[in-house]
Amino acid sequence: MPDVRLASPQGKWILFTTVLGSSMAMLDSTVVNVALPRIGRDLDAELSALQWTVNAYMLTLAGLILLGGSLGDTYGRRKIFVVGVVWFAVASLLCGLAPNAEMLIAARALQGIGGALLTPGSLALIQASFHPDDRGRAVGLWSGFGGIGAAVGPFVGGWLVDGPGWRWVFLLNVPLALVCVPVALRHVPESADGRKHGRFDVLGATLGALALALVTYALIEATEGTLVVALTAIAGVAAGIAFVYVEKRRPDPMMPLDIFTSRQFTAVNVVTLCVYAAFGGFFFLAVIQLQVVSGYSALAAGTALLPTTALMLLFSARSGELGDRIGPRIPLTVGPLLCAAGMLLMLRVGPDAAYLPDVLPALLVLGLGMVTLVAPLTATVLASVDPSRAGLASGVNNAAARAAGLMAVAALPLVAGMGPEAYLRPEAFDAAFGRAMVVCAVVLVAGAALAYAFVRRPAPGCERPECRTHGNVVSPPLERPGRRGRGAVGRRARGGAGKRL
Repeated sequence: MPDVRLASPQGKWILFTTVLGSSMAMLDSTVVNVALPRIGRDLDAELSALQWTVNAYMLTLAGLILLGGSLGDTYGRRKIFVVGVVWFAVASLLCGLAPNAEMLIAARALQGIGGALLTPGSLALIQASFHPDDRGRAVGLWSGFGGIGAAVGPFVGGWLVDGPGWRWVFLLNVPLALVCVPVALRHVPESADGRKHGRFDVLGATLGALALALVTYALIEATEGTLVVALTAIAGVAAGIAFVYVEKRRPDPMMPLDIFTSRQFTAVNVVTLCVYAAFGGFFFLAVIQLQVVSGYSALAAGTALLPTTALMLLFSARSGELGDRIGPRIPLTVGPLLCAAGMLLMLRVGPDAAYLPDVLPALLVLGLGMVTLVAPLTATVLASVDPSRAGLASGVNNAAARAAGLMAVAALPLVAGMGPEAYLRPEAFDAAFGRAMVVCAVVLVAGAALAYAFVRRPAPGCERPECRTHGNVVSPPLERPGRRGRGAVGRRARGGAGKRL
């Protein structure tokens, strides 16, 4: 049984290194968006290259995050976490030194592999290291500090872009890794799951990532209308079908398809796809709109988005408590509708938009919607399956959210009619941004309708989230299996510690 106490020096070091490691990956999920206009101009890149700068990272992260968690359970959680941090740092260095858009995109894909190793590993280390009496509090601190990192990310990114340059958005990860790795090796105990057999669904992970990659390419390059694009789209669909076939046939699949026999689990994942597709498209385009059309600096654009994350940090735990009392149906219906209203308010953000009357109201409404829906969504995912599969359910939901964001970044510019050089032409981008916000709002309304029609109150005594405080805007929080007891026993063991941060 793990016996490290949170108040001990070792406990503080474990918390420090896991927060630092996970923050590296979380920062790169949001901070890079702020740098996109400057990257495009410096590297003379088209809009498609900016889409790939975001999507190359999301592609490998979404495709491999389930596999990354399994590797840690089998070969050692600390070992895989450290490998992930080192991998991420080396890839970040390559991003910072990239001489052209092609090299940057390749390095971003490598970054995503590192993120898939360290993201699930950071939470797994906390679960495996701390005494059960301290685990809830440790998870609460980990998720809270990680949320703070997500909140300051766009601000730091904007400051770096306006100051030393966009390359430092990536190079900053190198010194962070140089601190993280020695602390992890010295203070974090190794752990593994002895029940794991060492066989991995590499074929399933490869097919899943390949399907996402091919479909993403076809969407981004669809304006070309060539035979190659059409064949790529067909190949992507074929890879997706092959993925389903392999997962159905394998004795130990990465994503067991029988988990979707729960109607509630399937419904809430479809809602997740709608919600996080809209979020992914919004956060990709909004910072470009603020800089290219409204004339904001990178620092001002990054800072402008802080209210959404700040609201989530302040109120996500209370939203989870409300969802426990009234059930998830109302929050998962009202939340997306509020987010849709926030995106429609963004239609007011045009040339010379003032922050207080034009930008802030939209972000406040959007943030309130995110607060309303994220915590109940995670709780419903966990409550929809057997407690022994809570970690798997959370991983699938997290991967679905990231894949939805990936698809949105690929498809939304196409649907909105953005040309290859739209971000260099303020009038053209402004018009396309307005159409994109309407599309995002429609997708959110569809998610709200699905939630109202299919989501129901979970049975009493079901599994509840440990990550009560959350600030990441691109994916729901990860949860791990085997965390405490079952139902009410588990809630007493937690003692509310995870709520207090």
